[in-house]
Amino acid sequence: MFSLRISSVMKREKMLTASPQTTVGQAARLMARSSVSAIVVVENEALVGIFTERDAVFRVIAKRRDPETTCLSEVMTASPLTVQPDRSFGVALRMMHENGFRHLPVVENGKPVGVVTARHALDPEMEDFVCEAQRRVGIR
Repeated sequence: MFSLRISSVMKREKMLTASPQTTVGQAARLMARSSVSAIVVVENEALVGIFTERDAVFRVIAKRRDPETTCLSEVMTASPLTVQPDRSFGVALRMMHENGFRHLPVVENGKPVGVVTARHALDPEMEDFVCEAQRRVGIR
């Protein structure tokens, strides 16, 4: 799993994009409709930021900002770290772990093409691996 290329792990169709002028309320409704936990913020087809559900909690709700008037540009993570789709999933997981975030935009030729998340590590194959590892520990 960890040696798989990011392009085979991420789901391109699940990537949501919005402009920096999109309100947090609009973004949250888009995220809820699509069942995703992050939205990629783009301007002129270039990645300028990422907004996650944690950003909504910590930067909007906890600070009592109005989601209907607060724009993503005010509360997003600007210029986030990125990864290319030909890198290994293990590299992406290490980047997320070392930098303390759960979403990593995937960029190809300067344009966002997807998002890889720590949750991707919990796919059915990985769950089988964890179950088998736990079973083996119980045998000892």
